[in-house]
Amino acid sequence: MWRTIQQMQKQQLSLFCDTLSFIIEEYGKNDAIDQAVEVFNKSTNLGCKQTVSVYNSLLFALCEVKMFHETYALIRRMIRKGEVPDKRTYTVLVNRWCSSRKMNEAQDFLEDMSKKGFNPPVRGRDLLIEGLLNVGYLESAKKMVRRMTKEGFVPDIATFNSLVETICKTKEIDFYIDMYHIVCKLGLCPDINSYKILIPATSKVGRIDEAFRLLNNSIDQGYKPFPSLYAPIIKGLCRKGQFNDAFSFFGEIKIKGHAPDRPVYTMLITMCGRGGRFVEAANYLVEMIEL
Repeated sequence: MWRTIQQMQKQQLSLFCDTLSFIIEEYGKNDAIDQAVEVFNKSTNLGCKQTVSVYNSLLFALCEVKMFHETYALIRRMIRKGEVPDKRTYTVLVNRWCSSRKMNEAQDFLEDMSKKGFNPPVRGRDLLIEGLLNVGYLESAKKMVRRMTKEGFVPDIATFNSLVETICKTKEIDFYIDMYHIVCKLGLCPDINSYKILIPATSKVGRIDEAFRLLNNSIDQGYKPFPSLYAPIIKGLCRKGQFNDAFSFFGEIKIKGHAPDRPVYTMLITMCGRGGRFVEAANYLVEMIEL
């Protein structure tokens, strides 16, 4: 790889900073930290300024080989050179510390940077929660959220959505429904992405009343109920054998002007066929053809 870089220099070919960052990270992934450092140190000679993204790549490489003490020295150098740490700077370090079960080090780092006037663009606790989720420590992330909410704090919306999406995959229904209601009471305003995660997951496990409640909450917040929000509820009703309720809800949706698309019709026709409701299946097929 280094030979290729030298050949590019001889031929006066440009080397983009993104390419250089990629090379540094790849060396780190392959335990070749000396080569990663060498490329970083020669980056200026290669026509690439040592920007925060290049620093982040070397931080990533150092973390890959668990040289955590060296990362502090690199961050100090970055700051001395006038570069301001960005979200990836914090994310790279926090994720690595979390994966190594070094939670105290991660928290100390965030507090130390804050004291120096370099507050992360994402709140420290949110970074820690996302770091735990990224390395698969769901239970630890849940404990941190519980502690936050007991103290009256809430995660930001991006962290909340990441946590909910991960929890939904484990089908821990009660936890994510309870958490939704708790954070809403504390002032968090779910966005459309929250509902795109929560409504299908709740419908899939048969919690139809809760799914309707979530859908109504989204409408109250001003979000239009598009097909991917209400279709899971219709499917959930059909799965429970509540076909009349599904047909009634589907009819209401159409009357209110929220037009279903072909995938919704296809799903409903399929569910009708599985449930022996062939007349309704035929009627919906005609409706779909006439779209």
